[in-house]
This record gives sequence, structure tokens and C-alpha cells, in this order.
Amino acid sequence: MADGAVRRLPLKFQIGARTLATIPRHLVRVSFSLDAVLAATPTILPPLPDDADGYLVTSLPELMLAGLDRHGLLAFVRQHYVRYHIDLAAGEAAWLAGLSGSARSGIKRKAKKLAAANGGVLDIRRYHDVAAFADFLPLARAVSATTYQEKLLGSGLPDDTASVRHLESLAAQDRVRAWLAFIAGVPVAYLCCTADGDSLCYTYVGHDPAHNDLSPGAVLQVEALRALFAEKRFARFDFTEGEGQHKRQFSTGGTACVDVLLLRPTLANRVTVMALQTFDRVIATAKRAATHPALATLAKKIRR
Repeated sequence: MADGAVRRLPLKFQIGARTLATIPRHLVRVSFSLDAVLAATPTILPPLPDDADGYLVTSLPELMLAGLDRHGLLAFVRQHYVRYHIDLAAGEAAWLAGLSGSARSGIKRKAKKLAAANGGVLDIRRYHDVAAFADFLPLARAVSATTYQEKLLGSGLPDDTASVRHLESLAAQDRVRAWLAFIAGVPVAYLCCTADGDSLCYTYVGHDPAHNDLSPGAVLQVEALRALFAEKRFARFDFTEGEGQHKRQFSTGGTACVDVLLLRPTLANRVTVMALQTFDRVIATAKRAATHPALATLAKKIRR
């Protein structure tokens, strides 16, 4: 779950996808795999190096929070979410049967619309072995450069040497599954998944916003899942950290998780925690207020 390495990570003051400010801290990241989440494996934090400000623990099952050994550090829950997954072992028929009727009809409608834009044919291509993955990377990078994941979140498909070599190494170990969706021979959506034990992770994903009306990302996701059901190589599809409508819609299960920040009790870190807590409370209050009928009506008038 952790390699003990200290990384300079930004603690973000964030509204939606926009980051207003950051406070950098040197942290040891401890991440729970889906296998560990489902098994509720107890957390044993590695020794904290002298040059580290603390830990960032991600995907900690919420039920395990009370038992987390905080080592006398300042503890701050930064995020609550459900970690969703799909049981691939159950098969495609069971997965489809578990979806709502509107979700099933939506899948058919979107696939038909995307195919119509491409001469009546869905052009979905897979890139699983090492040679094919070498072809995938530049094509997917061209799509990634257009996405909000890369422009706003900094989480597009990486192109730095170390990350590319890591992905190529995983591909050589049969631990990568990748797909592209094309329209008129031009890639418009990509999905790059990496294996973690028996789970395949939703690692890098994006689509060209110029084709939002055709839902290429959603269609690609469904076709990729169908391929995985048929392959029977992985037990689960892991949507990883964070929530989203498509994750809720397509998942067969989920676990309530939290991200926890543990910092040395220095004055600077106490001020940092207070600032983050205050900011998060203000944003949460603003979100609740925005749901008030009077304010919702005002917002609509302003948008007009």
C-alpha cells in the first residue's frame, strides 16, 4: 500500500475541478487497493522519514477510521466517497440485468448515435500487448491533451519518460488493457486500465470535448467492459477513488471510504489544517445553500 517514499504533494483548496490555491507538503502516500478495501485489511503505517510532514492515506474504509493508529499526528479527513467496483466474475448478463431500464436503453441509444457518426460502424480498437500499446500511447496522448482531466485536474495520460516506461513495463507483464474510440479514423476517446492483483483499475480516461454530444467516453467504457467480461482475466473492475454518476450507474458494489491527512503537530501544519477545514466548511455550506429553492431560482435568472 505504500513504498515509504516521500513525495511533494499539493494540499488543494478546490471548488469542483478548479484549484484556487495549494499548500505543498512532503508526504508518504498510503493507498488501499480494492482487494485491501474489500478485505478491510488493517492499516500499518510505514515509519515516517525525518524529512516527511506526514501521511496521506487514501481509500481507507470508513469503518476502519476509528481504529487507525495516528501516531500522535494531526488527523484530518479530507474527503468522503464511495469506492465503486464491478464484479466481472458474475458475467455480462448479470451486470446488464442489474442496471436500470433507463441505463440499458441509454447504452443502446449512445452506441447507435456514435456508430451513425462513423458510417454506421462502432470503431473501438484494443491495445493490450506491448507492440500495440506503443501504437496506443501517441494516439491517446492526442486525445488527452484536449480533455478537462488534463487541463484542469492534471490527471491526463502521462507523457513523461518515467511514467511511460512504467506503463510499458506493465504492458510487458500483461497488466495493461487499453482502448480507443475512433470517428472517421480519428481517435476521440481513450481508456487505459492497469492491473492490481485480480482487479483492473480505471487509471486513465478521457474524451475529446468537441464530441460531447456523441458520448464517446461512455460508449467506449461499455465496450471495454464487454471485452473484459468475455476475457475472464480479471475478477473486478475498480473505479478507484472518487465518485461520479457513471461509476454509480455501472457499478455492482461500493465501499464507503475516506482520504485522511496525518501531519506532524507543528505550528505550520496546525495552521494548514485549520485553513483547509475552514475552507471545506465554507464550500460545504455554500453547496447546501445553493440547493435552497429561492437561490436556485435566482441562479437560473442570472444564467439567463
